Amino acid sequence: MTFDELWGVLFDFRDYGALLALLGNTVLAGAVLGVLGGVIGYFVMARDLAFAVHGISELSFAGASAALLLGINVVVGSIAGSLIAAVLIGLLGVRARDRNSIIGVLMPFGLGLGILFLALHPGRSSNKFGLLTGQIVAVDNPQLASLLVVAVVVLGGLAVLWRPLLFSSLDEEVAAARGLPVRRLSIAFMVLLALATAVSLHIVGALLVLALLVTPAAAALRVASSPPVVVGLSVLFATVSTVGGILLALGSSIPISPYITTISFLIYLGCRIAGRRDHPARRPVASLGSAR
Repeated sequence: MTFDELWGVLFDFRDYGALLALLGNTVLAGAVLGVLGGVIGYFVMARDLAFAVHGISELSFAGASAALLLGINVVVGSIAGSLIAAVLIGLLGVRARDRNSIIGVLMPFGLGLGILFLALHPGRSSNKFGLLTGQIVAVDNPQLASLLVVAVVVLGGLAVLWRPLLFSSLDEEVAAARGLPVRRLSIAFMVLLALATAVSLHIVGALLVLALLVTPAAAALRVASSPPVVVGLSVLFATVSTVGGILLALGSSIPISPYITTISFLIYLGCRIAGRRDHPARRPVASLGSAR
């Protein structure tokens, strides 16, 4: 394949304006997901739950696949699968070692169930493939409204739990010694993370949801340590990755996920290089005192 042929596959901006006008809600949904992923991603990194995101996404994929097979709302199915995974991880995985073991068991189980449901589904292969890798879909007003409701619930929950959640994230033993309900906070956060993962599934895909909920926050932590600054940068990076990926994918026959993951990775790479010039590493622990 020549370079011109490859370029034609990757980018085709004919009728781009018409497509953009039709999918304006999709771009707005991407921006909402960027804000959501950027905020919750900070706590994912602070609580060392990057692996948990992947585990939840696999059960979310299984739930979405089951909903597709049964002919019901896919978003409802993905949320149900995510919540089941979150509650199991939150209840059974108090210690990091136990949590990782549980996630390692849930991931292949959820992926296997999802593949089984997709194999039984008689519909188009593009719908099946999209649950794994993401897809550009026309988001109608009801879908956008439901996404906004979930985003408000998650962001509102994080706002209410911010200080105790931050404290328990940075030093769980000290937080428990001071009387904070560490276990309940863990379960509450896992539920919020499940909701964020479920609504991200349909744009980013189950296999690559880490690019939205982990990579932007990881990049921000390379160049900042103050929680408000890290959260702000994480939101910026996640929004640029998501909206930028959508805008590029509108003019392409390639699924959306490679664009989002590439932009997200390039931002992380740039932050890592910039952060190395400043400090060897930046950790949210630097701001523990401000969380107490």
